[in-house]
Amino acid sequence: MPDKPILGLDKDDRETADRLLAAFFDDYEQSIAQRPLVPEVDREVLADLLATPFPDKGIGVEGLFREINQKILPNSTTVAHPRFLAYVLGPPNGIAPYAEAIAATINQNCNFWQLSPAASVVERAVITWLCGLFGYGDQAGGILTGGGSIATLNALTTALHARRPRFREQGLQTAGSQLVVYTSAEAHRCVDKAAAILGIGLNNVRHIPTDDRYRMRVDVLEETIRADRAAGLEPFCAVATPGTVTSGSIDPIADIADVCTRQDLWLHLDGAYGALFVLSERKREAFAACARADSIALDPHKLLFAPLEAGCLLVRDRTQLAQAYAFSSSYLTVAEDPLMVDYMDYGPQLSRGFKALKVWSALQSFGVDAFRAAIDHMLDLARYMADLIEAAPDLELMAPVPLTAVCFRIKGATEADHTAVLATLIEEGTALLGPARLDGRHGIRACVTNHRTTRNDIELILTRLSDIARHHRGPVGDALEVAL
Repeated sequence: MPDKPILGLDKDDRETADRLLAAFFDDYEQSIAQRPLVPEVDREVLADLLATPFPDKGIGVEGLFREINQKILPNSTTVAHPRFLAYVLGPPNGIAPYAEAIAATINQNCNFWQLSPAASVVERAVITWLCGLFGYGDQAGGILTGGGSIATLNALTTALHARRPRFREQGLQTAGSQLVVYTSAEAHRCVDKAAAILGIGLNNVRHIPTDDRYRMRVDVLEETIRADRAAGLEPFCAVATPGTVTSGSIDPIADIADVCTRQDLWLHLDGAYGALFVLSERKREAFAACARADSIALDPHKLLFAPLEAGCLLVRDRTQLAQAYAFSSSYLTVAEDPLMVDYMDYGPQLSRGFKALKVWSALQSFGVDAFRAAIDHMLDLARYMADLIEAAPDLELMAPVPLTAVCFRIKGATEADHTAVLATLIEEGTALLGPARLDGRHGIRACVTNHRTTRNDIELILTRLSDIARHHRGPVGDALEVAL
């Protein structure tokens, strides 16, 4: 019998791995602000990674870390950089790498409780806490998912089963009326994708126009529902957004809930970006009506700063999840326990990783108040950025700033101009911002979802943008070319 386990590490290897991993963590943490936002991709290295066959004889722990440090890390985007503001993607919290390592070590399969008793309770604790944030009662429940898009897909699946009790047996292969989904013109594409995957069809998704604050127009929503019903169609679900992905606008949830009650529609909230702003005292009232929704999608890998992936679906009545997803199997039978949840009955997966540990660990380590403070910090920075833009003579806001998405433009600049500016900001290492399009107008979007960002970072970005805008003379494109 060999002294060294075939697929394990001996004592010396473990000590080496511990040392190299600790050094990796420390070096990365200390160098984040100095790292390039977007790597200058070494295509030769990546092509070699693709073409080189895996070795018959392994390269060992030190060889592995050498490959990671020399090839992987230099070709990776620095999403934790304080001026990475293009997307709703924040850096992981400090305890996350350790929680992920522990989850990988104990490797719990979070499907039925016998394979993961503590993990079942930890996930239930996280779900119960999240439900409480939105005023859901004891009947509520949910499940952690890979992200908000999957959570919305699972929500529409649940709504479909609730609307068509024999859907499991008959599917959509019936002569029933065509089902219709309603959402905002500013909604995330996950709503369309869910409708396409479920066979509802994109032709049966209504994109309701928005008002001057980019919120769904409730009057048009109800008019459209009535018109569809008069045409023989079957309205069944409305998807509202407490924090749209472009501008952060918050749909009028209470009024939409009233419409859904009158018209007998399932109300789902795509809160992947915005829902967890409920943690801020100053935003709590804006999210009070979320309690009336049948389901809510949200992302702990955004405002709870869990590493990818950690999405979540909450439902006001957890039995509806089981009605959609529970299947009996003799080989998976285990005694029910009131303390535990068999999460295989709450979603499409059987094999599931221990996602809840990284969320639970961060809440335990830092406390809820730390996350409230981080969210308020980001709200303050977004407001500060908006104020600087309003004070800049050559810049203008494109939309209100209810959360942390700031959409603005250089006055007189074209779409091509803005694209060139974004590329320059990346190339010179100033910031990674994104494009914005609202009402057919093109501009720039910064989304402050990074707890590392400071006022100095905001000032640096706006100073550079104001400098670019200030130097234009005559045709904006020519002037911007000179300034860049």
